Amino acid sequence: MYRKSKSSSPFNYTSLAVLAGVFVLGIGIGIAFSSTANFSPENVASREVIDRSAPNAELCIQYGASAMVMDTRIFVTLNPFNVYVAQPKMQPGCVLRTNTWNILEQRNLLSKDQVRDCKNRMNTFGFTGALESSPRINCIYQNDSAGNLFFQNGGGLPPETERF
Repeated sequence: MYRKSKSSSPFNYTSLAVLAGVFVLGIGIGIAFSSTANFSPENVASREVIDRSAPNAELCIQYGASAMVMDTRIFVTLNPFNVYVAQPKMQPGCVLRTNTWNILEQRNLLSKDQVRDCKNRMNTFGFTGALESSPRINCIYQNDSAGNLFFQNGGGLPPETERF
């Protein structure tokens, strides 16, 4: 009667070495593909591209955060009820932290009334265009109601659906 030895294995050292080599080669190819990403303005694939494109990039990164700004127009008809959305215009922008508004005030880009109104609503300022050449500045507010669904744990309805 023929008995199989207990020490035999379906993998020998040669096949394990080949598998390890294929694994390392796969990781190397993956790193090569990811490091050759196109960082042109047409391909906004990273935060670094957005940071470099922001108006007054150094100031924006130091005193706020770079942003993608979408300007769009919405038309609503009532009889019959319809909603129409125009093609959005995308451009680089910057959102300032609330404690750094004095940068805009020092450059005389905001009036005291604008600052007071925005502070009263607990908002902040965002702008597009270089600060040196007539930027478009808006009082904006942070909307956390949508949340980041990429980080949602457990699924289900978001907690804000319980608030009316």
